[in-house]
Amino acid sequence: MEQWQADEEFMALALNAARDAAALDEVPVGAVIVRDGRLVAAGINRRETDQDATGHAEMAAIRAATEKLGSWRLENCDLYVTLEPCMMCAGAIIQARLRRVVFGAYDPKSGMAGSISNLFLLPGNHRVDVTGGVLAEEAGALLSDFFRKKRQRSVVFDNQRGKGQNENGA
Repeated sequence: MEQWQADEEFMALALNAARDAAALDEVPVGAVIVRDGRLVAAGINRRETDQDATGHAEMAAIRAATEKLGSWRLENCDLYVTLEPCMMCAGAIIQARLRRVVFGAYDPKSGMAGSISNLFLLPGNHRVDVTGGVLAEEAGALLSDFFRKKRQRSVVFDNQRGKGQNENGA
């Protein structure tokens, strides 16, 4: 199997995980960690559910992989995530010694694998190979649909409360 085919196959698993996050009304981001062509761990965004600022999909996948493999060093592992990693997650990816990170949608607001900056290019004792834009349209559509629905629910909720209406209801 060609590398691009494997990347799409594992990104599809990450997208399925992202859909699980959306079902919890979480921002739909999913991540999987793979070693030797086999799934090791998966994680989803759970910031709201767990009220945990570190509850990103990458962090959950890294925790699950280190627990399963019995080591914080994930040197022979690759991480697939549906959204470009933020600063916290990029740092964790480097610290976990992951070999490679593959992401779907670019994140112009907080992406640290090229959109705003690239933490993976900083000099250090560990380098991570980065591939971006794998199944980006599907990953981006999941995020866009989620936030569109969120805004629609917000408008309905505000209208039910009468927000934005004058005393005559207009």
